[in-house]
Amino acid sequence: MRYKKLYPAVICFCVFLAAIGLVLGDPSTVLPGLWKIIVTEDALITDYVKIAGVSAALVNSALVTLVSLLLLYLSKEPPNGFTLVELGLMAGFSLFGKNIVNIWPIIAGTFLYAKARREPFGKYVSVSLLATALAPVVSYVALDNGFGNLWWGIAVGLLIGFVLPPLSAYTYKIQNGMNLYNMGFACGLLAMILVPVMSSMGANPTVAHHWAEGYNLHFAIFLGVLCLGLTVAGFFFSGRPAWAAWAGYRRLLRTTGRAPSDYLRMFGPAPVLINMGVNGLIGMAFILATGGDLNGPTLGGILTIMGFSAFGKHARNITPIMLGVVIGGVFMHFDINQSSVQLALLFGTTLAPISGYFGWPFGIVAGFLHSSVVLHAGTPVEGINLYNNGFSGGCWPSFSIPSSARPSATTGRGSRTATTSMTPSSMTSPWSRLLPGENENEVKRGAALPKERCTSFLRREGKDLSKTLPKNGHQFEKVYLFKHPAFVL
Repeated sequence: MRYKKLYPAVICFCVFLAAIGLVLGDPSTVLPGLWKIIVTEDALITDYVKIAGVSAALVNSALVTLVSLLLLYLSKEPPNGFTLVELGLMAGFSLFGKNIVNIWPIIAGTFLYAKARREPFGKYVSVSLLATALAPVVSYVALDNGFGNLWWGIAVGLLIGFVLPPLSAYTYKIQNGMNLYNMGFACGLLAMILVPVMSSMGANPTVAHHWAEGYNLHFAIFLGVLCLGLTVAGFFFSGRPAWAAWAGYRRLLRTTGRAPSDYLRMFGPAPVLINMGVNGLIGMAFILATGGDLNGPTLGGILTIMGFSAFGKHARNITPIMLGVVIGGVFMHFDINQSSVQLALLFGTTLAPISGYFGWPFGIVAGFLHSSVVLHAGTPVEGINLYNNGFSGGCWPSFSIPSSARPSATTGRGSRTATTSMTPSSMTSPWSRLLPGENENEVKRGAALPKERCTSFLRREGKDLSKTLPKNGHQFEKVYLFKHPAFVL
């Protein structure tokens, strides 16, 4: 629990989120708005700001984030960089698709999967939260629509939560860490089965388009205050000198971002806070510069980028992707300020590792291709997969990067770490248990790590085992992984 301060920080964020909602909107509309959110089909794109107002949308986001935080705390999962990813995703997508009701059947399904495996729920709590990408399926079936009811909706949610843990582990191996939204890829594959089955039973799921406009100034002020606050906190209130925070951030910018890349454990909280603030400002700048709208979905996309700023995304690997999407809007037959393209601009940063590993020209090409693929990837699933960009982001890298040519697991070009194939045995494996910048297979087989890094890491964890490390080399003879992120030789 090295980062136990993360919990009160997230609580403060939720309070701030709800307070902004009450200030920008009408507090009397919160309860009616929440009810309207609950009884609305949530297929893409359903902007809660549009259908329920600013107050209800932001309060729903705050409530869902608090619930997610409570589940993580009760499961005793050690806080790490991926914790921020989960909370950023839940906060963001609670503005257009997830609500305080439709997420529970899926979470319960994953809980049943853990019990069937006779394993603690904490091992799968992350998967349960991410699997709520298919929460619109629960809402659609539960609201009848000619063939379902409440109990059928619960049953479908349980099935989704039960199936996705092993499926996500498989899809991770396919795209090999080059798509940060791996769960989106897994949910897309499952949705391609669910939609035809529901259609054959009389359902007719269709995409939606509820898109709020006219909130640019209000949300720009909100995001500006949030991002600047995070940046200032990283420099001056993180327990490190400003120069050290800046040096850590510069080192962070040299990483590829390929999953798993837990920046919180690799560099500490100061560079991560700076990275979150900078990335949030970049996302907002691209939306405003291209004539887009700041609303529920785009605000959700920016919050998602900020969450992944602790796990793979930084200014150098997301900017080329965004530029590629903009270029796609110039040369292809669609407008860059189109709603779906605006979302592709933000969520297309799931391909940031391609830019980080292969270089910025490949990042631009990836963004260019993604801007086209994502517009058609949602057609087979009828908008019921909220992580549609994760689905499309996992499609073409899976085919375009053959196994023999896939890069090895390194923290960046010129890295001194071992370069073995990165294929973790399970997507649910807690990345916090690994040494910074290493993957599970490397650690198990004996990673080539500088002795100084090993010593300093073990000391930080309260295990001064420097004398037990080999004198003449950098090899671990044997490493055991524990619940607590410390290693014992």
